[in-house]
Amino acid sequence: MTKGGMESVEVFTTEGKGRGLKAQKEFLPGDVIFAEPAYAAVVFDSLTHVICHTCFKRQEKLHRCGQCKFAYYCDRTCQRAAWLNHKNECSAIKRHGKAPSENIRLAARIMWKIEREGSGLSEGCLVSIDELQNHVDSFGEEEKKDLRTDVESFLEFWPPHCQQFGMQFISHIFGVISCNGFTLSDQRGLQAVGVGIFPNLCQANHDCWPNCTVIFNNGNHEAVRSMFHTQMRIELRALTKIAPGDELTVSYVDFLNVSEERRKQLKKQYYFDCTCEHCKKQVKDDLMLAVKEGESKPSADTVKEVIQFSKDTLEKINKARMEGLYHEVVKLCRDCLKKQEPVLGDTNIYLLRILSIASEVLSYLQMFEEAADYAKRMVDGYLKIYHPNNAQLGMAVMRAGVTHWHAGLIEAGHGLICKAYAILLITHGPSHPITKDLEVMRVQTEMELRMFQQNEFMYYKMREAALKNQKIQVMPEPSNENAPSLFHKKE
Repeated sequence: MTKGGMESVEVFTTEGKGRGLKAQKEFLPGDVIFAEPAYAAVVFDSLTHVICHTCFKRQEKLHRCGQCKFAYYCDRTCQRAAWLNHKNECSAIKRHGKAPSENIRLAARIMWKIEREGSGLSEGCLVSIDELQNHVDSFGEEEKKDLRTDVESFLEFWPPHCQQFGMQFISHIFGVISCNGFTLSDQRGLQAVGVGIFPNLCQANHDCWPNCTVIFNNGNHEAVRSMFHTQMRIELRALTKIAPGDELTVSYVDFLNVSEERRKQLKKQYYFDCTCEHCKKQVKDDLMLAVKEGESKPSADTVKEVIQFSKDTLEKINKARMEGLYHEVVKLCRDCLKKQEPVLGDTNIYLLRILSIASEVLSYLQMFEEAADYAKRMVDGYLKIYHPNNAQLGMAVMRAGVTHWHAGLIEAGHGLICKAYAILLITHGPSHPITKDLEVMRVQTEMELRMFQQNEFMYYKMREAALKNQKIQVMPEPSNENAPSLFHKKE
């Protein structure tokens, strides 16, 4: 079954997993299997005034819709592109007196699209909105209560002159949003800024060690001629060589967790039991729970005690980060590492989590040398655990490279930046803003490395002078969130 630009994939029914996607031809690492525009998408409530409602880019100055005073856009191009989807929303917000929550706004956008086009197959879609999974029957009491609240709020917001839908169908749409909402990120890919529905992507089944990755591309409206503008879309990209007939899989959760924890998370959020090879055989669990080997191997009680201490520390760290107490975060990390280092192995996830936080926060505080040391250890651990073409691994290696560069460790910095670039070329592609930024850094560090190799003394002299003359570049403030996960789950 193929349709509009989706010739390279086919929907098929898998045993025990429902529908899935299958490759119709061979793909190599980095190939875009398909790109899909959102069926409907909205900006999160907390960011409506700082993110463009069309391309989801974070911008300094945005234009506000003069009618509803709610929607914001980069420029007239984005505003014009949004009008078809914003028109009904605009008048409904004015009638209602205020904008409802993101969930209600997304449901309403889906319903207006159905009103315009019907609920059958849209152009380029392999399945219709009617056919998407809603899992409403699996909802617990709390989720059912939230669903009822959403349906009531939706009915208050939905204009009386628009097509009226039955309660069951409205509940279906909210169920679809809950289970299939995809997280949209800003152009740097570092912050989750919205949620969208992508029906074709919803057909890809989960695997903890997938052969594909999904990247959100904000599109480009900057070209002078509009024929060169590109639409906001998701891209399904191949991570490994894929043969015709192979199932296309993506990971709904970060791999950096033992199989039991990943399975719990998948059951809770997506209502299925993961039966992938990595979960069945608990592949890499031993690495993620590694303890120090050698003469004085720690006792099981000591390991248990250190892991509990690590969990308690991570809670305290989260609290301190929320309050912006970054020096307190550093102190907590150092104390925790002192306890962990004699007991936990280099790939233990509790050690890696602390190293990751410590390197990020120390970079922000301009303490680059200590940050670089922690970042190097973090990356060494990640490389033994993650798939070699993993987007999160690429981003972590990039961060470590930049930290080493700031610390004046030009050889290690350039090496890490090259490694990150090789990964992101596959996971993000050459035209993604993050990859482009990384290419600029790669060229810059290569130039500096040449200078360093020719005359180390002169290199440090020039570096010192440059740092004196320019305002030192402040690293972005550490985020309190993890990297955006693939599918958005309403908390």
